[in-house]
Amino acid sequence: MRILIAEDDRIIADGLGRSLRQSGYAVDWVANGADADNALITGAYDLVILDLGLPKLSGFDVLRRLRSRKSIVPVLILTALDGTSDCVKGLDLGADDYMAKPFELPELEARVRALTRRSMGTAPVIECGALAFDQIHRCALLHGEMIDLSSRELGLLEILMTRAGRLVSKDQLVEHMCGWGEEVSHNAIEVYVHRLRKKIETSGVKIATVRGLGYCFEKSAQEVKS
Repeated sequence: MRILIAEDDRIIADGLGRSLRQSGYAVDWVANGADADNALITGAYDLVILDLGLPKLSGFDVLRRLRSRKSIVPVLILTALDGTSDCVKGLDLGADDYMAKPFELPELEARVRALTRRSMGTAPVIECGALAFDQIHRCALLHGEMIDLSSRELGLLEILMTRAGRLVSKDQLVEHMCGWGEEVSHNAIEVYVHRLRKKIETSGVKIATVRGLGYCFEKSAQEVKS
């Protein structure tokens, strides 16, 4: 999952970005509304965390432009402005949720998880065979036991499981797993897939390679027959 943080307070942005990356999200950060608008035009995101009080272009204008392009990416607005009218205005412009500053990081992360689940149309826990991905606690379980996965492997598994049965290209994996300045090649994706396959090989599911196209997460032949 790839998230854009549009926040002009570097301390808030750094803390939030660090926490989200540890949970397996790819995170990009911009400090003004003009850069946020450009990022949303040129990039693909699963969620936007948008401060209303941005310089150059307000959060309201960023949101208005985003929705005018018919984008349905979930938006969580942050505001330090007084009163409820600004939050109401943001929601009326198409935001999906809001939080007032200062906020508690665990609550914001819970709202992030809820919005991404809702947008993907998935349950809090995605199950396939003996494998489960818990989107609330951001962990994977095999036969009920937690699997030790790196943040990259966790992000890879989430993308494949939320798109189970569908082809996911290497370019799509790179786009959703990596933020700006993170160099991940197609060869690196192959390495992550290889490592993940070894860790889930007893799950009754497999990551099938569609040569030249990408990967598909599916039940193994043995699981289907049973």
